[in-house]
Amino acid sequence: MRIRPIARHDIEGLKVLARETGVGFTSLPDNHEFLSAKIERTLAAFEGREPSDDRLYFFVLEDDRDGSIAGCCAIEACVGTDAPFYHYRLGSLAHSSVQLDLHRTLDTLTLCSDHTGDAEVCSLFLREGWRKDRNGALLSKVRWLFMAQFRAVFPDKVLAEMRGVFTPEGRSPFWECLGSHFFPMDFNEADRLTGMGQKSFIGELMPKFPIYTPFLSEPARAAIGQVHEHTRPAVAMLKKEGLRWEGYVDIFDGGPTVEAYIDDVRAVRDSQLASVEVIASDAPACERPAVMAATTGMADFRASWISHDVTRDDSGACHVRLHRDEAERLGVTGGDTLRVLAG
Repeated sequence: MRIRPIARHDIEGLKVLARETGVGFTSLPDNHEFLSAKIERTLAAFEGREPSDDRLYFFVLEDDRDGSIAGCCAIEACVGTDAPFYHYRLGSLAHSSVQLDLHRTLDTLTLCSDHTGDAEVCSLFLREGWRKDRNGALLSKVRWLFMAQFRAVFPDKVLAEMRGVFTPEGRSPFWECLGSHFFPMDFNEADRLTGMGQKSFIGELMPKFPIYTPFLSEPARAAIGQVHEHTRPAVAMLKKEGLRWEGYVDIFDGGPTVEAYIDDVRAVRDSQLASVEVIASDAPACERPAVMAATTGMADFRASWISHDVTRDDSGACHVRLHRDEAERLGVTGGDTLRVLAG
């Protein structure tokens, strides 16, 4: 398995992913024109033809046995520059009466765009048949290696929006109690419009004043800051990297947004550059490789798990040994440099 930038010939594979993602996966709508435009935007980003604050880096996980597209992930270099990037901020308001000696503190939701200008890791999806062999970890962590390698093109902070709670029938308790009263459409249509980049209606129709959460139904309150069952592994991996929930939730399904300073993310901080040595051995790779490796070029970026640990010489320089098939998968030769991460 290897990660690489998406290419034009991946459009049919991307459409398969879009159909399999399910309700609430806003960033990958099943629309040929939109997905084709996403690929073109990605090609422009990797080739440096897109303005730095509007770059989308979209990757696919490829099974190199037959070229199947098994999953995807992406990085938005800067959100909120072309259209407002909205969240609800969970807060509280205190009320008191001196005369009656009463005091109440109530939770509130306030519409905001506090994350304007931040980077976003997004569009992580892995097809069911490949949910094994640490493929999910490869998809999640490769974005940190890319950001570490090309740190200058990203801002200080990064966020990730997590899919919220849905019933087995595909209904969102948060949407049905709140959003449905302000938008004359069902959840799927609102979700489709935002996925297509049509977000102006959110600011035009959503309430401008704080919403007291006690007015919401119990299922809606319980959904605030909670994730879809299929999203739990993804949010667990992000939390291990140091991202935390700071009280921001999706305005449609109430799912949490986790965030961190990029330089504080574990994989960004701990990744290092290593010189490549290609070994002739055809011995099979270990069953659970512990090192992730990524190339250092942008347009030809590749990443995969590799078999051997990183070593240091007397000068402190890092080295890594690759089997021939691993070197071919990454497109490197002896003496090249890889960015590596253990664990």
